[in-house]
Amino acid sequence: MCKYVKYSNKFKSLNSNGGFTLIELLIVLVIIAILATIIVPRIMFAPHKAKETAAVVQIKNFETALALYKLQSGNYPTTAQGLEALAKKPDIPPIPKHYQKGGYLSHIPDDPWGNKYIYISPSKHGAYAIISYGPTGAPGGKGKDAPIESWKIK
Repeated sequence: MCKYVKYSNKFKSLNSNGGFTLIELLIVLVIIAILATIIVPRIMFAPHKAKETAAVVQIKNFETALALYKLQSGNYPTTAQGLEALAKKPDIPPIPKHYQKGGYLSHIPDDPWGNKYIYISPSKHGAYAIISYGPTGAPGGKGKDAPIESWKIK
């Protein structure tokens, strides 16, 4: 005959073992495996997606500064002047007559992969083009290595 002891308002047999059964452990392992197959692929690509998003944000910041530059000087910086014209008054012609004191950006950052942004003005895609070649740092990448180009950003 089993003896019962009152424990936390529940009755527990004194003869029961306190461990888990093999089936309970297998069920937990299956649940962990299912969660891992769903979550791990999302986490693996998160750093690349974060860098891609950062590049898009930086390009949009350049575009805002370029719009201000054009508004005050009448034209966009040339390819030779580059994006640096947004941080420091260019000394290569055409030198803007009305340049904002302190520039339009405090500095020109590299892309999230540590490479310089490419700036072309005028370009075949409009008044200017800003390009990050992505993780490869070279033109011609495809898929996750594809360049991030200002005229393709929505």
